[in-house]
Amino acid sequence: MKPFFSKNSTVLFYGDSITDVGRNREDFYGLGNGYPVKAASIYQTLFPEQKVTFLNRGISGDTTSQLLQRYDADVKALKPDYLSILIGVNDTWRRYDSDRLTTAEQFEANYLQLLAQVRKDLPHCRVILMEPWLLSSDPNKVPWHVDFDPKQQIVNRLSAKGDYYLKTTDLFEAEEKMGAAEADISADGVHPTGFGHGVIAMGWLRMLGII
Repeated sequence: MKPFFSKNSTVLFYGDSITDVGRNREDFYGLGNGYPVKAASIYQTLFPEQKVTFLNRGISGDTTSQLLQRYDADVKALKPDYLSILIGVNDTWRRYDSDRLTTAEQFEANYLQLLAQVRKDLPHCRVILMEPWLLSSDPNKVPWHVDFDPKQQIVNRLSAKGDYYLKTTDLFEAEEKMGAAEADISADGVHPTGFGHGVIAMGWLRMLGII
């Protein structure tokens, strides 16, 4: 185990409900109940002398276009030293619950614009990208793969534009090989269970060489 983040640095988690997980919006430092708080708690327990600040700006339901809309307030203004981004599944979900189609081309353009703004405004910031997923534990969402899979492939392809990349599906497949079912990771195929959030947090820390 070794420290990864610079002393007194700020780490920002940015995304949708998978990152949000019930965080208190009135608490500037509220981390919610998901993988961000689990990863932050482990890091701060191991390396309290680093005095790293962890922030969560996940908002339930957000798409790539909504991340762009609130970028100035929730990323640029906070000047993070490290930015962890998980986004993508709602660009598919809104097609099926609200008839709001985001094409693969628009999804890629949004994602590229977000990364370009970060590189322009925060050139020192190191970017951690996370692969979005859609598991098959909810049969009703299986048809969504026709829309989702191309978007997931885009994120995999754009991963080279980040400094670090967490391929979450590899984490989940490893757990399944050890006996976990997809429903143990996410009952609805999208939102992780407590166990699922733990898998993500541990994978995130391992990917950065922290544990």
